[in-house]
Amino acid sequence: MRYSKNTTRLMGSVCAATMLAALSACASEEGTSGAAVEYASEDMEAGADYVLAEEAVTDLSIAPYEPALLPQFENRERYDGEEVSPVRLVAAEPVSTFSVDVDTGAYANVRRMLNEGTLPPQAAVRTEEMINYFRYDYPAPESRSQPFSVTTDMAITPWNPDTRLLRIGLRGYDLPRAERPPANLVFLMDVSGSMDDPDKLPLVKTALGQLAGELGARDRVSIVVYAGAAGVVLEPTNSERAIRRALRSLSAGGSTAGGEGIQLAYDMAREHFIEGGVNRVILATDGDFNVGISDRDALVDMVERERDSGITLTTLGFGTGNYNEALMEQIADHGNGNYAYIDSAMEARKVLSDEMQSTLFTIAQDVKIQVEFNPDHISQYRLIGYENRALREEDFANDSVDAGDIGAGHQVSALYEVVPAGEQGWLQPRRYDANNAPARASGTGNEAAFVQLRYKLPGQDRSRLIQRPVSTRMLAQARPARGDMAFAASVAAYGQLLRGDTLLRDFDYDDAAELAGRQRGYWREEFLQLVAMAEGMQRR
Repeated sequence: MRYSKNTTRLMGSVCAATMLAALSACASEEGTSGAAVEYASEDMEAGADYVLAEEAVTDLSIAPYEPALLPQFENRERYDGEEVSPVRLVAAEPVSTFSVDVDTGAYANVRRMLNEGTLPPQAAVRTEEMINYFRYDYPAPESRSQPFSVTTDMAITPWNPDTRLLRIGLRGYDLPRAERPPANLVFLMDVSGSMDDPDKLPLVKTALGQLAGELGARDRVSIVVYAGAAGVVLEPTNSERAIRRALRSLSAGGSTAGGEGIQLAYDMAREHFIEGGVNRVILATDGDFNVGISDRDALVDMVERERDSGITLTTLGFGTGNYNEALMEQIADHGNGNYAYIDSAMEARKVLSDEMQSTLFTIAQDVKIQVEFNPDHISQYRLIGYENRALREEDFANDSVDAGDIGAGHQVSALYEVVPAGEQGWLQPRRYDANNAPARASGTGNEAAFVQLRYKLPGQDRSRLIQRPVSTRMLAQARPARGDMAFAASVAAYGQLLRGDTLLRDFDYDDAAELAGRQRGYWREEFLQLVAMAEGMQRR
């Protein structure tokens, strides 16, 4: 395109005037001399052909220059982290008690952060959930008279040759599809404005659509939504088409009345309660409750009351930036359900399709583990992970104390790092003899430790007891970790490195990857990639 001479002059004059105004503003703000501005004025006068005629433009007002302010990202994610478990002296504290944990949300949430290019905050990492994300070579129980098998093994600790890793593994029995009890499921969906992101409501629809495809003939699903106010979108139905249609119709907008939504969902579950079946609310949200019952204690009280009436709660977390993981994990625990974080369609399929039976169908309730160490053979120990699952010793035999549940096919792993008697431990001898308690005499010299588990069958109030001694032979014959045990130790190290565990000595992410070795299968291969990513980010 060609311009006339007058038009060209006008354009050039405007550009020159704009430059002059900008230079004037800079000189004024920074207190510099006016030499540069005067020089520009002289240039404009010299180019008289391009000076704007007074009659063409009578006023040229240029606003003073103001630097652009870029919006700052505010991360409002909330976590309730615990300090890394301390070392215990067997002579002083020989018994360790904790509740099982079958949640896996921390692993997927940490993966999301690594994929975003950031190391997770230490409070977001729960090592037991890292370990329990994977399946191991535990045998199935021989019969359903005992709902899960118990396995113990031991290896030399990869990061400390003076200590040993004691692994306790549980595996629940599998439940064939034909034997599943009927399910009354209420999808409670957050459709508030905070869910209006691709990794939130659209992914929620994908996840719950996966679950809809797994329904049996006797199962029923209803949908409740909340955003400023709560409402029923779908009455109980078995139609996969109707469920998917209702999901597709939803969109995000408004504030988040989470407490009101939960109450409505529980009312719906109670109205259509199935005796002898699974009655569960499945909450899908970023946890950003900002209206209604937002106090955590009040929500926990509500969830516990409903749990005691037979309606359990599963929480599915989504999204970034304002994710309230602290609330999601805690209310699921108190609701006798489980907590998962969904960061992709693959994870949605894993949790709600591949692992549906363990997610929904409980085979053992209030499962507790207690380990007593023999001071003749073990001097110090620490439990890796389970910091927020610790129980008092007296809670073990108290059937009124709530603990974690195990679903059909679920696996639970726990690792203790122990110091054999006579080996160098973390805690040094104390100065005064009276503070160094002597090892107590033991009548079970061939036992290094004694493992006990308590559980209740669904619908029963009295717990049952399982006992397993850990032989001194296992302690004496421990070898470097191999195969399945090596992979579990690698995952534990990965979690503890992310937590900043100083007792790993100089063991690093490269060592964790080498310990795991070559792996097959999507999830284990992905784990090695995550370890490499964490190593690279730590070096930056």
